Amino acid sequence: MDTTSYIFDILYTFSSTLLYPVVITLILLAIYSLILIGEFVSELVKRRRNVENLELCCNSTREHILNNEHEQAASSLRLLKQNFLVRAFAMDAAEHIKNNNLSSLEWLAQDYEIRMAKRLEQTRIVATISPMVGLMGTLIPLGPALIGLSQGDIEQLANNLMIAFATTVIGLFAGSIGYVLTQIRKRWYWQDMADIDHILDTLEEKE
Repeated sequence: MDTTSYIFDILYTFSSTLLYPVVITLILLAIYSLILIGEFVSELVKRRRNVENLELCCNSTREHILNNEHEQAASSLRLLKQNFLVRAFAMDAAEHIKNNNLSSLEWLAQDYEIRMAKRLEQTRIVATISPMVGLMGTLIPLGPALIGLSQGDIEQLANNLMIAFATTVIGLFAGSIGYVLTQIRKRWYWQDMADIDHILDTLEEKE
């Protein structure tokens, strides 16, 4: 056996051994994408945005801060009724205001921006790698399928083509879910960050 054939055999063996890890990964990605749908629906149900309440709480909190009434300012901000992440930011910010630590609010807002980016990473990763893994699952069985075709083994050809088509479908399924959820959540979190920035801008206004 010459060197070229030896190298090709190594490549074929290596790619063939990846089939089962690829299939298992695809199944896990499909299950995880269904879990993400459940989380998305739960988050959708909890989303509540009230612009009037946002303005009222921000202005009330600002007035108390200007009067050095930090306890009352924190209490006013806790009355905020908005989307989950905005409300969570308000609860944390209220503690900083209560302790007269207004300089850390900008840092807190950046921390929440990172949290939102982290949540987007979950669906973005699924949307990115699922089609890639699906493509691997499509290409790997084609080698044995072609060998079966050359040997007249129709059963081997059919089984490998079935695996190839199934992995393609699963990869596209999981990737599509990840892409759609990423796009919708991105719009949500842009709005949430806009509300958080509005809270910061209002609290930082001077008389």
